[in-house]
Amino acid sequence: MSWILKSAKVQLSAAINADSIALAFTKNSDGAFSFTGPKEFIAEIEKFFGVSLVDELSFFKPTGKAGELFEIPVSAESAQVDRLFLVGIGDGSLASFRIAGTSIARKVRGKQTTVYTACASKSAEIKAHAIALTLGAYLWNLKTGTPAGTPTFLVATDEKEGINPAIAIAKAITRARDLAQTPSNIKTPAWMATKAQEFAQGTGLKVKVLAGKELKEFGGLRAVGNSSPKPGPRFIEVSYAPAGKKNSHQALPHVVLVGKGITFDTGGINLKRPYDLMIPMKSDMSGAGAILATLTALEDLQPNVRVTALMMCAENAISGTAQRPSDVITHYGGTTVEVSDTDAEGRLVLADGLAYADKNLDPDYLIDIATLTGAITVGLGRQYAAMYTRDEKLARDFEKAGEASGDRVWHMPLVDDYKDGLVSDIADFNHISRKIKYSASSVIAALFLENFAGNRRWLHLDIAGTGRSEIDAGENPKGGTGFGVRLLTEWIMNLR
Repeated sequence: MSWILKSAKVQLSAAINADSIALAFTKNSDGAFSFTGPKEFIAEIEKFFGVSLVDELSFFKPTGKAGELFEIPVSAESAQVDRLFLVGIGDGSLASFRIAGTSIARKVRGKQTTVYTACASKSAEIKAHAIALTLGAYLWNLKTGTPAGTPTFLVATDEKEGINPAIAIAKAITRARDLAQTPSNIKTPAWMATKAQEFAQGTGLKVKVLAGKELKEFGGLRAVGNSSPKPGPRFIEVSYAPAGKKNSHQALPHVVLVGKGITFDTGGINLKRPYDLMIPMKSDMSGAGAILATLTALEDLQPNVRVTALMMCAENAISGTAQRPSDVITHYGGTTVEVSDTDAEGRLVLADGLAYADKNLDPDYLIDIATLTGAITVGLGRQYAAMYTRDEKLARDFEKAGEASGDRVWHMPLVDDYKDGLVSDIADFNHISRKIKYSASSVIAALFLENFAGNRRWLHLDIAGTGRSEIDAGENPKGGTGFGVRLLTEWIMNLR
């Protein structure tokens, strides 16, 4: 882990033993500035260090926007603290508390230092702020020599409702990011199975792994994964049930999560061009990484829900055993599909997972998540994931969870007029719209997947834009972001 997140009492004695103290300010309607922490605590800070915080802040002529940060050196013989961070929280929204958290984290990232932050007071604010602290401070690399320092964040709170979930979720997001950042010469489908077993060790999570001949019914997974010279594809099933109810399924909603786990994507025979498009493809397993990490968070948080994660892991490589354009494969459950583009492999492995869940697991909710189509990045950029479902209530619940968690989603249409693009002359379906150019490849992919979800309450998340970042800024490092962990955890924790 590249961070440590802890809870601390809202009191001067705890604050002055840190290396720095972060305090939040906001701009009032009359244009004046004020600090948002407990008045008694702010007064103690000013008295102890002999400063007027408003006067010090005014010197910098702040605008009050979220994340604006000013550093003030302080000293006292009986204190370890040598600086105060004054950080703006804008309009006081949860998004502003996240931005403030990342601003503080970026200031100390890679340093061996302790920050006491008294920026938030309500549970939701504390949760948003604390998670953002860890996301902004995240580092991952394989460099030799002296490793970067690790900041410790002490979050001031007198209750546990915000900080305990934040610790569990931040740990899970870090795991998802670590999985995505790992190079593909290390990260094979077999390695992903090993990580699932490692995360489950000593917990109540159960792991089942299928490989080789055990995958004979998984036509999509085998068609994509048998091209790899590495150990072949893996079907990884991880299950969570609340402690004390491991063997009782009565009255517990069952959520099944299906994640795309392509550990590297060359595009197959339909090779990606230009070749630079391949470089970030080590993170093409971010959907599978997100659902695995989500289950580790749920194991800590113990919601009264059953959750099964199906990680569809394969490497889309080029070899003599690679699938060809015009091949016909038989998916789990018997549906036949004509393959027209081997670079549209994600939907092939997801289709097996959805069909398996529908036939064997009787889910109340069936959710799939994948870095699926580059087209959705053109449409929504990197701030919103695309969400497809015909269930309006489920869509509203996910939208609400997205706004609360910071993993935002946008409800996209399932355009039935495009279904004729999936018609094949020789199979039940084509997996892309080859003959009819609708220029809506993310919608087409969702329409294809819907055929394998049965009559379940199904929702598809295309995270091709949000699942990885091209720059190192704000909450996200360059590479895998861990998107989906906050969203899925928030939604599941509020299921009734």
